[in-house]
Amino acid sequence: MSENDGDAAEPVAEEVRGGLDERADLEPAQGSLALADGATATREQWEHAAAGVLRKAGRLTDDDADALVWEKLARRTLDGLTVTPLGTPDDLDGLVTGGRPQRVGAWDVRALLSVGDDVAPAAAREEALADLEGGVTSLWLRVAPDTDLPALLDGVLLDVAPVVLDAPGSALDTARAFVDHLRATGVTAAAGTSLGADPVAARVRGVDVSLDALVEIARLARDAGVEAAIVDATALHDRGATQAQELGYSLAVGLAYLRALEAEVGLDDAGRLLSFRYAATDEQFPTIALLRAARRLWARVLEHCGAAPAPQRQHAVTSRPMLSAYDVHVNLLRTTVAAFAAGVGGADAVTVLPYDEPIGRADAFSRRMARNQSALLLDESHVGAVADPAGGAYAVERLTDDLARAGWAELQRIEAAGGVLAALDDGSLLARVDDSVAARDRLVATRRRPVTGLSEFPDLAERRPTRSPDRLAPPVRRYGAPYEALRDDPPSATVFLATLGPVAQHTARATFASNLLAAGGIGVDVAGATADAGEVAAAYGGQPVVLVAGTDDAYAQWGADAARALRDKGARWVVVAGKPAGWADDSCAMGVDALAFLSRTREKLGDDRPGDERPVHTREEARA
Repeated sequence: MSENDGDAAEPVAEEVRGGLDERADLEPAQGSLALADGATATREQWEHAAAGVLRKAGRLTDDDADALVWEKLARRTLDGLTVTPLGTPDDLDGLVTGGRPQRVGAWDVRALLSVGDDVAPAAAREEALADLEGGVTSLWLRVAPDTDLPALLDGVLLDVAPVVLDAPGSALDTARAFVDHLRATGVTAAAGTSLGADPVAARVRGVDVSLDALVEIARLARDAGVEAAIVDATALHDRGATQAQELGYSLAVGLAYLRALEAEVGLDDAGRLLSFRYAATDEQFPTIALLRAARRLWARVLEHCGAAPAPQRQHAVTSRPMLSAYDVHVNLLRTTVAAFAAGVGGADAVTVLPYDEPIGRADAFSRRMARNQSALLLDESHVGAVADPAGGAYAVERLTDDLARAGWAELQRIEAAGGVLAALDDGSLLARVDDSVAARDRLVATRRRPVTGLSEFPDLAERRPTRSPDRLAPPVRRYGAPYEALRDDPPSATVFLATLGPVAQHTARATFASNLLAAGGIGVDVAGATADAGEVAAAYGGQPVVLVAGTDDAYAQWGADAARALRDKGARWVVVAGKPAGWADDSCAMGVDALAFLSRTREKLGDDRPGDERPVHTREEARA
């Protein structure tokens, strides 16, 4: 598999395809379901019980067949894969499972330390030592060019704590400086230490780096007894890639590095010089399946390249796109689920990003919380004590197989384009990612993919912490970015919430409307309990937009009168919470395109009336 063998890519893809044939039938299989006490229930009995719950929730009608529960409860990923609501033994018919975790016991708790040219090495050193003394077992150093590594690493026991370098713009110089430091101190680096080269990820993130330096870094790594490169799939994940795209990309980069290094160090050693980095999201089961599928497929790649078998070393990082820059403490919940999934999925090392990562450099408290999340999972919940806890779970094994096939299909597309560098140059890889981003954005816009604290249950009164910027933070497109943009530029005017009837009758729709508007940075002034259109008009404070919230009966009885009275007093735009009404200009209900609705509403809040008309009142003016 040398650089001169231009046809090497296709045979690898073709040979493995035979071991991962497409499965035609994805429907749930028939059979009995085992219960906790050893008894069994038929499929039909489970469907009937589940259908009863869905009918009470209004998700099934009395005329719908019970068997529809599979469709109603299943979830489809952006890769088109089905996450079944219930696994059955028949899900594994004809399936040879693979990708089981190799790790036994606790994972390596790895802390990220970002050291830009605005950060003194002594200050960063104190952060590193605090992490290590607090339970961290390895360091991931994202450093600027010319960082004083000896000063930064002073006091770090490099023979005990592995260090992984991350210097996209100066990978070779940084690697040389680190190896020189090892030689000067006479230390044999701990297993898992890596010089961290990843020129492809650097290119994905906008840094034009050649693969040429990779060979020299591999020589340094071999001589120093450390790893040379990290295949960082989070570079594509941060742009919005799906899990199958992230998986296929990582395999393609791994292949590119094997080809680049084979002539210099040999294929077997080249494989041992690599490790892989994946994103762990708060979607628990897809994350577990991703790590299992990655191990399975990398083993197949090595096998069909003729390399010696070697386990894929995995570093899982809690996803950056899933985090929110608003209500940042909710990020603690997201990263805890993600870290749990990474541990269960068998990651060798896990990095929990601090909850305040989206707003700048983490402070001492957030770093402490991040390392304690792993400590709680390992020492309190004993997640690492069980080897492969998801092994044999029908739904997980099925999802792993489905994701492996989807990831392999993505690898084949990349290889058909001429390899990962060619796929980046011709735009085909990033075009597929952009399509995935557009699909995800539609789900986020309609809040079918909610972002708690941002698109759902936002807190306009929150006191956001402030952090200094992290100049080395790579670019990321957060899933909630459109909502964050609205929150970053809130309108000065508020919406008048015209609540019809007593509180008990209007509270459900009023709460829904208030939360929806808050997702766009829009505050409300609430009329409160009212008995008729006159009382609603009397509570009105001159806002250009009013949103009427009440029951359907109240709308039928006096909704039109309330809207007329409000227009007579100066309201320009009347919205109804619920179904569209002839007396309203707009409406909002569950499933609405929230971003489109919020954009329309913010536009109507703008003060574009002639000067002799009633001015727009701010929240404070309206309350006064």
